[in-house]
Amino acid sequence: MTVPGGDNQRGIRRRNLARVLRTVAAQGPLSRPEVAARIGLTRAGVAPLVDELLRAGLLVESGRAATGGRGRPGSELAVSDRGPAGIGAEIGVDHLAVCAVDLRGRVRARVAADAANRHSAPGPVLRQLSGLLAEVTDRIAAEGLRPAGLTVAVPGLVARDATTVVHAPNLGWRAADLAPGLATATAPADGSRTIPLTVENEANLGALAELRLGGGAGRPAPPPDFVHVSAEAGIGAAVVVDGQLLRGARGFAGELGHVPVYPDGPPCDCGGRGCLEQYAGEPAVLRAGGLTAEQAATHPGPGARIALLARRAADGDAALVRALHDAGTALGIALAGAVNLLDPQAVVLGGALAALAPWVLPSLERELTLRTAVTAEHGRGGGPVVTVSRLGADGPLLGAAHAALQGVLEDPLHSCTPAHSPRN
Repeated sequence: MTVPGGDNQRGIRRRNLARVLRTVAAQGPLSRPEVAARIGLTRAGVAPLVDELLRAGLLVESGRAATGGRGRPGSELAVSDRGPAGIGAEIGVDHLAVCAVDLRGRVRARVAADAANRHSAPGPVLRQLSGLLAEVTDRIAAEGLRPAGLTVAVPGLVARDATTVVHAPNLGWRAADLAPGLATATAPADGSRTIPLTVENEANLGALAELRLGGGAGRPAPPPDFVHVSAEAGIGAAVVVDGQLLRGARGFAGELGHVPVYPDGPPCDCGGRGCLEQYAGEPAVLRAGGLTAEQAATHPGPGARIALLARRAADGDAALVRALHDAGTALGIALAGAVNLLDPQAVVLGGALAALAPWVLPSLERELTLRTAVTAEHGRGGGPVVTVSRLGADGPLLGAAHAALQGVLEDPLHSCTPAHSPRN
C-alpha cells in the first residue's frame, strides 16, 4: 500500500522504529506506555516495534516501572550497552584521537597520541590513525560492541557528501581523499560489514556535539540558532539554524578564520591577507605573547599549549594578557559580520577558546556590542548571548563519535543487517 508522498508501509515502519529508539536513547529508561505517549502512537502500535528492537539487541527490558494507576506495572526499556557503537576520530595539527560511544552516549574507549601532522603527507598520518582505530575497536569488541560507523574530524574544508579534504591549510593538505588510507579501518576482519565512513569539518562536529551534549550539568540546552566558534592552530565556526547545520552550496560554510579582519594585514596560508587566524589563531597568540617556537615545542599534544597560555595568563603575564585581549578584539570584529548577517540567538565558544574565555571574552563582547545592528528586542547593541561550551576541546571528537551513530538512530534494523559495500 502506498501513502501520499511516495512512502510505503516499510518506510513508515522504519521511521517509527527510529522514533522509538531515539526516544528511549534520549529519555529512557521508559515503560512501553510512556514510549507510546511520547511518540504519539497507541500501545498496540508500539508493542511490535519494541519487540523488533528487543530482538535486534538494540533495546533491553528490565525492572519494573510504576504505572501511576491501576494494573500491573510494566517493564522499563533502555538502550543496550552492547551492540552498535559510534567511532569518532580527530586529526589535529599536533595530535590524533579516537573514541567510541555506545547508544547510551557513554564513552567506552578513548585513545590519543601526539603527532606532528603539520605538512605531513596524508598517508603516514592515516596509517597512525588506523593503528589507534584498531586499538579502540579491539577494546570495544571485548565488551560486546561493534563499530556502526566512523566519522573523522579534520581542520579544513571537506567536499559535501564525500570523503575528500579539499583544503586543510594548517595540515598542508589539498584534494586528499581519506577513504583509501582508512580502508583497513573500515573493513572488519570477519568481513561481516563495511563500516560507513564520513569525513567532516571539526568545527561542524563541535557544533553538533553542542546540540546533543551541550545541556545538562545544570546548564540549559543550546538554542536552535547559534554560531559555534572553535580553535586549535586555526579558527573554525559552524552555523546552526533551526537545529540544523548551515553547510552552504559546497559544504564550506563557517570559515570564520579566513574572514579578513584587517585587509592590509599579514599574508595567510589560505592566500588572503589580514585573516582572523593571523590575530586570534594559536600561533599568532603565542607570538604576540612572547612565547618562542622552542618554548611552544616543549608543550606538544592536544591542548597542551592552550593550557600553558591559560596558566601564564592566570599568573598575570602582561604580554600574554594583552595578546589575548587583542585576539578577542579581532574575533569580535569577525563575529560581528556573522551576527549581523545571521541574527543568531547565541555565540558559543568551544575548543581552545573555552579555556581562554576569561581573557578573550571581555574584548570580544565589547566589539559585538559596538558593531551589532539594531534589534527589535534590545535596541542597538543587543546582540546574541555569548556562552562558553562545557565540552571544550573534546567537542569535535565527541561530535564525531555521536555522528557515527546517526545511521543506527535513523534506520535501526539496517545497522543489524550485513552489508558489503561502503556507505559514505
